[in-house]
Amino acid sequence: MPVSRLLLAALLLGLLAVPAFAADPPDLACLTKTEQRAAVAAHKAIPLAQAIKSMREHGHWAEVVRARLCRRGDDLAYVLTLLAHSGKVTRATVDAANGEILNGR
Repeated sequence: MPVSRLLLAALLLGLLAVPAFAADPPDLACLTKTEQRAAVAAHKAIPLAQAIKSMREHGHWAEVVRARLCRRGDDLAYVLTLLAHSGKVTRATVDAANGEILNGR
């Protein structure tokens, strides 16, 4: 009986980990800090502060806990992980070229 409980517990932990692996779509390749600075300097991306300001203007008042600049096809996008006042963690994607909110969950 203890082996089946252990197996069940391992299975449940595995199922709980699936959303964490599915959280980052495979088509996103994020830039290094050096590449991020170069993209902003070359005006291929707006500064992160401007992307956050754009997000706030659209009513997203959550705290930004993680920000990444990633390639999304041929374009660049900021992928922002947000922590709401309620404690809920969400993600918003902002077009790095113009600050447009692409999606916010």
